[in-house]
Order: sequence, then structure tokens, then C-alpha cells
Amino acid sequence: MKKKLVLMIVLIFGLSIALASCVTTAPVKPTDKNFTAPKVTLESFEIPQYDGYWYFSKKVKPTKGEAGDRGAILPMSFVFNVENRNPYPILLNGITFTVVFDKEFSLVTYNNQDEYWIPAGKTDQVRATTLITARSALLSLLVTGGFKLKAKGWSPWKALETWWKGVPEGTTPVDITECSFSFSADGVQKAYPYELKVQ
Repeated sequence: MKKKLVLMIVLIFGLSIALASCVTTAPVKPTDKNFTAPKVTLESFEIPQYDGYWYFSKKVKPTKGEAGDRGAILPMSFVFNVENRNPYPILLNGITFTVVFDKEFSLVTYNNQDEYWIPAGKTDQVRATTLITARSALLSLLVTGGFKLKAKGWSPWKALETWWKGVPEGTTPVDITECSFSFSADGVQKAYPYELKVQ
């Protein structure tokens, strides 16, 4: 009788352990209070294509195509590490930032609403590629950067040539300002600002 009782206790104990191991904890539900800001860092910055610095006015007859005020392109590619420090997946659904040359001159603003799921507790990489042309940079400088250029003793043309050569070489400071990443998780919406130095 005692053996049966001991055997029964051992079986009940073993069964309770087995059942306990099968029980999983309930997933954490996202809320305003438990949503932790993801950590965003800049992994790399590169110029994916470079064709030098050039500008042609509409008075110049092209070898092919139509004449027009056109200038070299300067594509810029930024790779961000986005670390989800939450116990649930989050959706990155918006990135905005402005690219600044020489600490003062805002030349292009990037805005993208592509969506990327980032698993709980994981880090994912997101690439943002933008470009500016010498023509659009010239117009921006003439409208918003005239006084700053004058204070430096630069003409718009000197600035453009300096940047188009200096950014690929790494001699022109490049910064990201007004940077914001937007996230959502189960109806909870969050947007966080980030200041990231490029070079």
C-alpha cells in the first residue's frame, strides 16, 4: 500500500512538472507605458555612384539630348541599425531626416513611409538612399544659403565644387538633422527624434 502511495505521489509530481513546462507565459501587449524607444545608430554612409562634379547651362549644346540647366548627381546611402528593445515586434513605418553639409547648409530632406517589421529584442538594418543634383543644390543655396555663403566668402559655385569633391573623399562634414523614426505596435504609435553624426 505504501509503495502504491509513493508511486502515485511521484507520478503526480512528475505530471505536474510536465504540465508546468508546457504552460507558456502570455505575450506582453504593447501600451503607451511599456513601449521603449528603439535604439537607432548609423552603421554606414556611402556614395553608391560618383560621376564627378559638372554643370551645364541651357546655353550649352549637348552631345545628345536636349539642352537645359543640369548638374551632376550626388547619391547618398545611409544604413541604420534599429534595435527593438521591446518584448514584442514593432513596425518601423516612417523615416525623415535632413542632410546638412559643412554644419550649416541643409540641402536635401529624406522622407519615406516604407514599412519594416523588427522582431522583439532584435536589431535590423534599414537603408535610406537619397540624392541631390548640382542644379537643385544651386537653387537651394540661392534661396536659403546666400547669407551663409557670403559670410564664408564663397560663391555658390565654389560651395558646390567643394562639396561634390569633398563628400565622396570624406573631407566635407556631413550631418543628419531633424531626424525622426516612427514606429507602431498593435495600435500604439510612437515617433522619436535622433541626432546622428555621419562624418
